Amino acid sequence: DVYKRQGINAEYGIVFIESMSTHHVVLLSNGVKIPSVGFGVYRSPPGSTTLDSVLRALNAGYRHIDTAQMYGNEADVGEAIRSSGLKREEVFVTSKLPKGSFEDAKSCILESVQKIGGGYIDLMLLHSPGNPEPRLKAWRVMEELHQQGILKSIGVSNFGVGHLEKLLSNCTVRPVVNQIELHPWLQWKDVEDYCKSQSIYLEAYSPLAKAKTITDPLLLQIAAEAGKTPAQVLLRWSLQRGYITLPKSNTPSRILENLQLFDFTLNDTQMTSLNALDKHMTTGWNPIENDPV
Repeated sequence: DVYKRQGINAEYGIVFIESMSTHHVVLLSNGVKIPSVGFGVYRSPPGSTTLDSVLRALNAGYRHIDTAQMYGNEADVGEAIRSSGLKREEVFVTSKLPKGSFEDAKSCILESVQKIGGGYIDLMLLHSPGNPEPRLKAWRVMEELHQQGILKSIGVSNFGVGHLEKLLSNCTVRPVVNQIELHPWLQWKDVEDYCKSQSIYLEAYSPLAKAKTITDPLLLQIAAEAGKTPAQVLLRWSLQRGYITLPKSNTPSRILENLQLFDFTLNDTQMTSLNALDKHMTTGWNPIENDPV
């Protein structure tokens, strides 16, 4: 059983695991394949830092890059892909539309398409719920661009259950993912349960909790048992929970380390221990609870 062998949570009923040279992919509800480990570029400075980091990531085997308009580095991601020798279609790219651009969604998204290159974006997300009326307006623009083939898939980020319910009752194209902060200390069980019930895949940003808990005694103990780093344990937990996980680093050794997740499995005892750490600890913003439904 491929799920059992890879230790992947198959509760969504839409999971598809496929061995690649250095990465694995899952199948979204619309039939699109997405690598289960993505390389995040949040707070990666625009210019040579992002360009070099993304090139290192692509050379290491990453085939999924997660950027956003707010990061200011979409053009560097695009340049890195073009410089890598890979074809555009070999790299899955996600970007995000910030709530401040909801009213001008079409021109802002087309600008992102131009910066990234190739004439399309694999996955475009609403970066946060924002206010209800502009949110729905922006979603309708994304639906239109999806139908034109410019956005291959569309989804959301930082949406709570209420935000999702409202969107699903007013949309033509359903979101395929909800990207939220997820790690053992922040598990959002209500959001997870709802997304599973709607076949919306969860993506985990800040899966390392911004290193705030990297010296947790239990985490260190499990890392020693597994013969892996604490970061690798957290990312493996994320995969075994059934999430697409999005680590970020500008350090060459960690870029490689964060992809080396498929040669070990956390056992049931280790997973149960990590699951028990939840204390609703956000490490950044919290639109799930702060943005109006």
